Amino acid sequence: MQSVLGDYAPVLIFGALSVVIAAAMLGMALISGHQKPYPEKTTAYECGFEAFDDARRRFDVRFYLVAILFIIFDLEVAFLFPWAVSLSRIGLFGFLSMLGFLSVLGIGFLYEWRKGALDWD
Repeated sequence: MQSVLGDYAPVLIFGALSVVIAAAMLGMALISGHQKPYPEKTTAYECGFEAFDDARRRFDVRFYLVAILFIIFDLEVAFLFPWAVSLSRIGLFGFLSMLGFLSVLGIGFLYEWRKGALDWD
């Protein structure tokens, strides 16, 4: 039983140390941070409504569209990195498959652009 505790002792010490460091960083941020927001800081930023208002308030659907488009193109980049690393092994078929994937995403992006989903006016 002693050997099992001895094996896990570094993990427990590391976990306790990480909790202490995280608590110290949060405490220092609360102590040293400026807690008095000025009027310009509480104005509407990018979302278009007041920051300290009702959280259940409705807002424009364009923000959802931009968020969905961001997720789609963020996933595209996530697929491009492994593809680029393994390009020498997957050959011409892998290259053409990625070109097909990128063309479908490009057509979708052009469709969204032409429909005006990216216009804020």
